[in-house]
Amino acid sequence: MFEIIFLILLCGYLAQTVLFLIGTKQQFPRLPEEELPNVSVIVAARNEEKNIIECLQSLNALDYPDGKLEIIIIDDKSTDATGKLIAQFVAGKPQFRHIESSKEIGFLKGKTNALANGLSIATGEVILTTDADCTVVPAWAKTLASYYTKDVAMVNGFTHQKVSGPWTGMQNLDFLYLLTVASGTINLKVPLSCIGNNMSYLKKAYDEVGGYQSLPFSVTEDFNLLMAIKNLKKYKIIFPFDKAALVESLPCPDMKSLFHQKKRWGVGGLKVPLIGFIGMGTSWLTHLCFILAVFHFSATIGWLIFTKILLDFWLLVLVSRDLGIASSVKYFWAFEIYYFAYVLLLPFVVLPDRQVTWKDRIYQ
Repeated sequence: MFEIIFLILLCGYLAQTVLFLIGTKQQFPRLPEEELPNVSVIVAARNEEKNIIECLQSLNALDYPDGKLEIIIIDDKSTDATGKLIAQFVAGKPQFRHIESSKEIGFLKGKTNALANGLSIATGEVILTTDADCTVVPAWAKTLASYYTKDVAMVNGFTHQKVSGPWTGMQNLDFLYLLTVASGTINLKVPLSCIGNNMSYLKKAYDEVGGYQSLPFSVTEDFNLLMAIKNLKKYKIIFPFDKAALVESLPCPDMKSLFHQKKRWGVGGLKVPLIGFIGMGTSWLTHLCFILAVFHFSATIGWLIFTKILLDFWLLVLVSRDLGIASSVKYFWAFEIYYFAYVLLLPFVVLPDRQVTWKDRIYQ
């Protein structure tokens, strides 16, 4: 009986994996360079003195038509040298604008309030966002903006992490797995998630939902905006599989920061539609079978476990290879151990306590 249950769950897991890949690999039309819209890049920075210069250097190297690009950097009440470093870097660079997150907009808090401050002065038709601990490739803005054909209101991109060993390689593969799920579901017209460090949207659509100040508070402001634009029911939301739009971020340095990151994402994910919970439930039950297999082990169970691991490996190889970042696949073993524990434990972390710590701030 256990073998049959495991097999049924694994078939569901296989179906999900195939659908994620089908959705991710969809192709979309693009604008020629002469039709690219005016864009505003917005970055909120809080206590990022170690990372902000590298981020700013990558933004300064963006390749975009003259006169169509502005870059707004918001110092989100930093208590270190972040603001000073930003001011020094942007001096004499007219495409940059530097402001402080001093204005409280509605009941907004933290990063969301900082982003709303930047959006209040943005002049671009399209808004692009990344984080202060990220670097972008020169073609990033041009690539995302090129997908704004008729009725497209949001374009998302893939993020990978800087890899130096098993700890960081594991996190990078986790990012790629989660973003493949996000890309696949968005492109299949069932948006479930996105990531704010590689995200863009029409300023018009943002204004139509009333801005962040009109949305319920969330510790995942990117997901909040995704669902708000989806609920307008008049625009397309896409997540192209395009390595020319890659962003590189820094991994969490230790277990504590990784725990807070995953808890924040998990709390934000509680607002996904029902189909998202069905997918997460299938994954959770499939991983639960690994523990129960200790009491019901057989040759068939062994093959089922091997098949599940092979499915994860297959997805990550296909995605990382085509994005040109396949070197971290050698850390798949670390990812699989981490992913097993993460999937099983997350509900027990998120459901009893919704308090989130983020950038030295506590949110409930």
